[in-house]
Amino acid sequence: MTQQAPVITIDGPAGSGKGTIAKLVAKKLGWHILDSGVLYRLTAYAALQKNISFDDEDGLAQVARTLDVVFADGEILLEGQKVTEAIRSQECGNAASKVAACGKVREALLQRQRDFRQAPGLVADGRDMGTVVFKDAPVKIYLTASAKERAKRRLNQLKEIGINVSLTRLIREIEERDDRDMNRSEAPLKPAEDAICIDSSDMSIEQVVNKVIVFIDK
Repeated sequence: MTQQAPVITIDGPAGSGKGTIAKLVAKKLGWHILDSGVLYRLTAYAALQKNISFDDEDGLAQVARTLDVVFADGEILLEGQKVTEAIRSQECGNAASKVAACGKVREALLQRQRDFRQAPGLVADGRDMGTVVFKDAPVKIYLTASAKERAKRRLNQLKEIGINVSLTRLIREIEERDDRDMNRSEAPLKPAEDAICIDSSDMSIEQVVNKVIVFIDK
């Protein structure tokens, strides 16, 4: 039996910094990267474009199964249209959280995520990478931070692109999303039993990356 490529999983709630950390760790290692949240954002975005209700599980699953998506040169194309920025909106993020609660969508995207596992290795970030998608990963990280700190980070990101929103509103939205993600029946957000938990509230990006690398090297 051919040995599978190694995987490092980085799970955590919205705004914990897992996407940034995953990209930097993958770059240091020269490995592939899987941002699983993008697949759920794409499914949500496509469902919104097609006016498919978030209560229509079969319709959402069909969208997930048939996503016509291309990742190229840092851009994301959905059905030939560039959606890189559109799927990063707050609206799309909240919609993705609702879509991710649908068991049929998760099932439809499961193998698609596992197909990213290729040599020399993969860094996968999401919410169930270590608990469901790559249970056999030798290193599993659960990255978190306080709701207030995560909201402040999101506020700074939005300011950079000219969007003004209150910190109070962002904290409320993050707490609501945490509640949805942690209490959904399908693959709820939680640390894997063998995960290493890191609270990044008072840590710099460089400090978190270095800490993750240390665990990989052990």
